[in-house]
Amino acid sequence: MQDQRARVDAGRDEAGRDDAGRDEGRATTGGPSGRNARVLVAFTAVTNLTDGITKIALPLVAGSLTKSPALVSGVLFAMTLPWLLISLPVGVLVDRADRRRLLWLANGLRVVAVGALLAVAESGGLGLPLLYACAAALGIAEVVALTSAAALVPDAVAPAGRERVNVLMTGVETVANEFAGPFLGGLLVAVGASLALGVSAGGYLTATVFLLFLAGRFRAARTAGAADPSADPSADRPPASVTGQIGEGLRFLWRQRLLRSLSLSVAVLVTCWAAWFALMPLVATGVWRLSPTAYGALVGALGVGGLAGTLVVGRINRLLGRRRAMSANVFAAASLVAVPALTANVWATGVAAFLGGLGSTLWVVNARTIGQTLVPPDMMGRYSSVSRLFSWGSLSLGAAAAGALAQAVGYRWAFAFFAAAAAIVAVPFVRAFTPEALAEVETRLSAH
Repeated sequence: MQDQRARVDAGRDEAGRDDAGRDEGRATTGGPSGRNARVLVAFTAVTNLTDGITKIALPLVAGSLTKSPALVSGVLFAMTLPWLLISLPVGVLVDRADRRRLLWLANGLRVVAVGALLAVAESGGLGLPLLYACAAALGIAEVVALTSAAALVPDAVAPAGRERVNVLMTGVETVANEFAGPFLGGLLVAVGASLALGVSAGGYLTATVFLLFLAGRFRAARTAGAADPSADPSADRPPASVTGQIGEGLRFLWRQRLLRSLSLSVAVLVTCWAAWFALMPLVATGVWRLSPTAYGALVGALGVGGLAGTLVVGRINRLLGRRRAMSANVFAAASLVAVPALTANVWATGVAAFLGGLGSTLWVVNARTIGQTLVPPDMMGRYSSVSRLFSWGSLSLGAAAAGALAQAVGYRWAFAFFAAAAAIVAVPFVRAFTPEALAEVETRLSAH
């Protein structure tokens, strides 16, 4: 383990020397790094606001076409399946290509997919097959966009400013994607699905413009030996094939116990979110008789909790430490699905959603900071894709499982199953995220 860490450290030192000239003179709030931080926050805000509208609009449209829980949950399944199918090769692409151009490509695909839905909806011929196809296209775009954005942050923002940027980006993601976007989406769908789809297309197009204002180079330079800890750092070897680079990413994640634990733990926790989002549209509007606007407000409770998390994450980290702060999310995720399993009370479900959003922010901010601290720059794309294969890939499996369980035994038993799974994951997570592992992260952060 010590030899492995030494090799990784050597790769990081070499990468740091290559980028020294670029990092010198950057400030957290000024210069290229400061401007890039503001651009990334603005881009994240607009994109996630639009995502929030879309993720409300598409399941509600599906609910207007069928009353089957399995078929409605198929929308989320189609949107998240690409994480299982293409995340690994996309990670290699992100480490080889210009990450800003990939973000442009992803948003272009989003505009085309939503535009196609809008055109067919206007003609009155919208059906589930096209809805699934466009949801899958949006899922492909999301894989490219999120993997590229995660790898772009270390290129665009100096180390001293990254934790602050992670807090800001997580905050606007949460508010836009889980509060403002869903609430606005519910209002728009209440007026008409076509209006919601039109606003979504315009939002993705607008977000693309912000990327023009990023300053810097966004194609990672390969660092010999840094990507694969088993390799000789001094070896002068050509870039590996796509399969070889995927293998490097898998080996890197698997040999880093803390990063591996984060990925496996979040894979279980994300299934709880998948179950909630897959079943709640039909439960809230069909069983509880909520209006689309009221359902949007219920989803918005997640965003309110997430916003609260961005305001207190720094203080909680100082008081409790990253380890305990992230552990709190395990129980918050369990409560998200445990409450609707026990009661149909909308207010109680809203409180659980608030806690889920709060815990999610604590997890995301700390997980991003840990990853950006331990992962070499030329591995960020593959690390993001492999870790998200476990996390975001679980969304499709969770959505499919939730729909099947609800169809077979009812939505309450389905929610109860996922609540139990979330509670169980707490034990292996705490055992892997030891105080020693936390100390290593804090040491590396302070070294910057």
